[in-house]
Amino acid sequence: WFREKGFKSQLYMNFGELNHWNFVVLLAFSYDPIPCAASQTVHAKLHTSTLYYQCSAARRIQLTPGRDRTTAMRPHATGVEKATAPYGSWESPISAAAVSSAGKTVEGLAVAGDGRLLWVETRPEEGGRAVLVKEGAGADGRGLDVTPQEFAVRSLAQEYGGGAFAVQGDVVVFSNYSDQRLYKQTIGDNSPLPLTPDYGGSVVRYADGVFDPHFSRYVTVMEDHRKSSSNPITTVAAVSTSVEDVNEPIVLLSGNDFYAFPRIDPTEKRMAWIEWSDPNMSWDKAQLWVGYFSSKGEVEKRICIAGGDPTIVESPTEPKWSSKGELFFITDRQSGFWNIYKWDEQSNVVVQVYSLDAEFSKPMWVYGVSSYAFLGNDDQSQKIVCCYRQNGKSYVGLLDHDSGSFSKIDLPFSAVTNIVSADGSFYVEGASASLPVSIAKVTLDEKRTMATDFSIVWSSSEDIKKYTPYFSLPEFMEFPTVIPGQHAYAYFYPPYNHTFQGSSDEKPPLLVGTHGGPTDEARGILDLSVQYWTSRGWAFVDVNYGGSAGYGREYRERLLGQWGVVDVNDCCSCATFLVATGRVDAQRLCVTGESAGGFTTLACLAFRQTFKAGSSLYGASFKSQIFLSFLLQPNTS
Repeated sequence: WFREKGFKSQLYMNFGELNHWNFVVLLAFSYDPIPCAASQTVHAKLHTSTLYYQCSAARRIQLTPGRDRTTAMRPHATGVEKATAPYGSWESPISAAAVSSAGKTVEGLAVAGDGRLLWVETRPEEGGRAVLVKEGAGADGRGLDVTPQEFAVRSLAQEYGGGAFAVQGDVVVFSNYSDQRLYKQTIGDNSPLPLTPDYGGSVVRYADGVFDPHFSRYVTVMEDHRKSSSNPITTVAAVSTSVEDVNEPIVLLSGNDFYAFPRIDPTEKRMAWIEWSDPNMSWDKAQLWVGYFSSKGEVEKRICIAGGDPTIVESPTEPKWSSKGELFFITDRQSGFWNIYKWDEQSNVVVQVYSLDAEFSKPMWVYGVSSYAFLGNDDQSQKIVCCYRQNGKSYVGLLDHDSGSFSKIDLPFSAVTNIVSADGSFYVEGASASLPVSIAKVTLDEKRTMATDFSIVWSSSEDIKKYTPYFSLPEFMEFPTVIPGQHAYAYFYPPYNHTFQGSSDEKPPLLVGTHGGPTDEARGILDLSVQYWTSRGWAFVDVNYGGSAGYGREYRERLLGQWGVVDVNDCCSCATFLVATGRVDAQRLCVTGESAGGFTTLACLAFRQTFKAGSSLYGASFKSQIFLSFLLQPNTS
């Protein structure tokens, strides 16, 4: 019809005053802006099946499929008359098998020498095996396995791993899961060769490594369990990249309890790194150092850049060198929010590049986190692409680190975790309420000021769209805690199924989710383990109790010395708030959690009368008497 009218790639229409969502948006077969009389813009990206409405205030709302009902229209208008059935009894195709098969994860991103992406994906159908995959060059974009069948790319350093590989050109160094040795492999060659000795098991582990261009070696965090499995020695070590002579790694840094982010200046013989000591976690208090290499490659001179002043509480993280030898990093000094800073070497001072009450990084539970990247490798580039978390949502933006100017890039992700850059583009790991965890490629214009293309490279669940009519969309909510005037946050998923509805005289049961960490964060993204419940008539709420990441240091430190108190109180407060506002049944409240969330679940059931039942998945328990006595101490004081 629009072709017949001569509109072709552009569409003119007047939306008028959008006081409700009873309107129709027609798909335009173009990524070009479509001017509207109300000074509003609609964009469409056909091959990603994404359509979104963008108002003049640059607030984009994804419409197909939509976000929560408070900010977007629901995409489930099927015309099917719903059957009335008790909440919790609705039939759903989202089975336990479907949840399990959708459980692929991504663990680390890097760009190879030809500009294509490498990533590690874990595969439930292969027993959780982690495989290094390269972005395909074909039209279908299908990834190509790099890792041979008898290998798996996963580090066990700090048990949680991460940072299991690095790439230089077409050469990859990776940590093999079964023996934890480092192997060197040329992409396309299925014969990886070992770089580190065989210790007869996974007693020496490596993570967060980088290639050293100055000494033709690989510099990595090394965790040695040979003397003590419960108290391993962590160092930063150098490994020769020559496969002809496998030798013991050479220790470059030692003496502290933990190390991370060894990063080497491409222009000078020096290295930055993060270190911290017991009893601190890296997000409590850490230090950023720079060390200078001698002619033999040893660290002979060290300077503490951040974290050394006892009057400043901070936790620096993610140091990176620009192509011009400038050191950038993220820290939370002064404001309590992780922002991007730069080291002024001449005056030896730290300068804030951009200030915002938002989190530009997150707690380092795994190695290899990358929250920002430099655009381009030329000396003329002054742009940083970065992501941050604010008020329950992630944003991506371009930061000019010379002028300090910042501009957002509007993407259909509401949660972003990792970013790496390529020539004229960048790759981002993210998700939303309607998109599962995915990797997308974002292409920029020549001036690197705005996005011109967005395409999905990898999805954790390629066939998840078939369940769209059963999806419940989260509502970001704020609720009062037991402390007067204090609030916490959560994502509420009402029960939804396109063929069933509850009766008007019944309220749904509620399942409260308690995330792990405890400094992790619920992000309100598409997750079949949540939709499993909501499609059957349960309400679900994912609680970001005090202590969660994403809201700054002050919010995170609510849990200090109060684990088992604040988290329990907030979960109970959230449930009772939903009861008081008429959303759920007060007599059918349940709670569940994994790991640290499992402990919170157990504490809720043991010390409160709010919940009727709960499920603790590998939560802390009485099997660890010392650990649990520490956890429960706040409850007995």
